[in-house]
Amino acid sequence: MEPVRPVEPAGPGPAESRGPTGPTSVRIVLCDDHAVVRAGLRALLGSAPGIEVVGEADTGAEAVALAAKLAPQVVLMDLQLGDGMDGVEATRRIAASGGSVHVLVLTTYDTDADITRAIEAGATGYLLKAERPEELFTAIHSAAAGRTALSAPVAHRVMARMRSPRPTLTDRERDILGQLARGLTNRDIAKALFLSEATVKTHLGRIYDKLGVDTRAGAVAVAKEQRLLS
Repeated sequence: MEPVRPVEPAGPGPAESRGPTGPTSVRIVLCDDHAVVRAGLRALLGSAPGIEVVGEADTGAEAVALAAKLAPQVVLMDLQLGDGMDGVEATRRIAASGGSVHVLVLTTYDTDADITRAIEAGATGYLLKAERPEELFTAIHSAAAGRTALSAPVAHRVMARMRSPRPTLTDRERDILGQLARGLTNRDIAKALFLSEATVKTHLGRIYDKLGVDTRAGAVAVAKEQRLLS
């Protein structure tokens, strides 16, 4: 694991303006476990006016440490960071620190579960890596100002979920779904919950209908995405 890496600014210091009345640059810390991705982002952001990369991290723990040490306005955070603390937990810790650092998630993952976890952890924005550079620059400035920044596909998913509340399952259906997620067969579920196999099949049929699926794997996938499993 590489040590925490503050980056020496190439231009004016963080407290200096670009002009007598101009705004200071937005100070950025990059967090991504792929060195090539970080290098590409740093080169890209270095070409953008009003943005300054002041540090890089390849783990969640490093991102938390740099956020405390360098006090950037924005941490650009990937979600999947290999072993150890992931981007969601790092976001939660940075948001809970009481400082003025905003976390802008930049990731390839756009499932409901990932989006919900990141936003609930305190992320100011959620951007996909497929966005155009101009969208990224705009999102960084928005996040620095504390304004929500979402990729269009992410915003669509958020709105769709708000319009379509999660399906309501009974306690028994949740029990069976939980056993299903463990990979148990109908017979094993029946034994674990003291039910007949016929009853288990009936409940599974209702679960499939409510989740809009027709397979066991589909039910588990939707349940995880919509956080229906305890």
